[in-house]
Amino acid sequence: MMITLLEFREQLKNFYAKFEVYITPLYKFLVSLTAFLLINQNMGYLRPLKNPAIAIILALLCSFLPMNFAVFFAGLLILGHAIGLSLEAGIVILCVELLILMLYLRLSPKSSFILLLTPIAFALKVPYVIPISVGLVSAPVAALPVGCGVAVYYMIDLLKTNASALSNSDAESMLTRISLLVNGIIDNKAMLLTIAAFTITIMVVYIIRRLSVDYAWGIAIGVGAITDIFVLLIGDFVLDVSNSLLMLIVGSLVAVLVALVLHFFLFSVDYSRTERVQFEDDEYYYYVKAVPKMSVTTRKKQIKKINAKKDDRRNERY
Repeated sequence: MMITLLEFREQLKNFYAKFEVYITPLYKFLVSLTAFLLINQNMGYLRPLKNPAIAIILALLCSFLPMNFAVFFAGLLILGHAIGLSLEAGIVILCVELLILMLYLRLSPKSSFILLLTPIAFALKVPYVIPISVGLVSAPVAALPVGCGVAVYYMIDLLKTNASALSNSDAESMLTRISLLVNGIIDNKAMLLTIAAFTITIMVVYIIRRLSVDYAWGIAIGVGAITDIFVLLIGDFVLDVSNSLLMLIVGSLVAVLVALVLHFFLFSVDYSRTERVQFEDDEYYYYVKAVPKMSVTTRKKQIKKINAKKDDRRNERY
């Protein structure tokens, strides 16, 4: 079974290496299109922007541009829909997006893919996949785009919840509506708890998977899932936030499965053949732990061509 899985992994790697020039634009297109369609589905306050053709055109552009442009276009869509809802919503969203942009470009400009995937994961009801997976494949600084993605999701949800109050310009003053949104963002305990839990989980997973111990990645996945559940449950109790326990457990199990797939494809090693090497130079002694990767050579299929005409001639001779 393991040999078959390893062969499948090598075939996928070879396939990606062979068709990378086509696969990379395709996945950029799919991620961008998913993000744009979800924005239109959950907001849709400005009808011209809700046209699927606009999302497709923007996604096609993103497939040939750096992923930072996908973040930029997503921000424009959110801002456009917010303005379509009310001027006050547009002002608040613009300020929040400028803050996110400054933090993002300053500290983690290469994590646009993570920033896009985080609200997508929330919309698909699998948010707990993000912190464990990011902790495995990235550095602690990736907690920033994850936090920004969480904020974007809750910000869109806030607009949906208060859409009727914001669209009714006669009911309240402009300052009151702005205060409603600002307080809704600052006092959102669920958002703050989620950002804190995801940040802690990313740090825990990263620290453990970097340790020089056997099965570090597997331990990091398990401890990360438990940490995420524990922090969220404690936060629910302390902050009086209501999260579904069933969704938390099921979502964490899905996160573990996704993380195990990443583990297999990115860090599959054979700890039974671990070697420890010691050597020295003029200034230092070196103690090196060498763990071989699990690999297998793919079987090459041999196709034997049969010439029917030659066989018929041979039969006629005999």
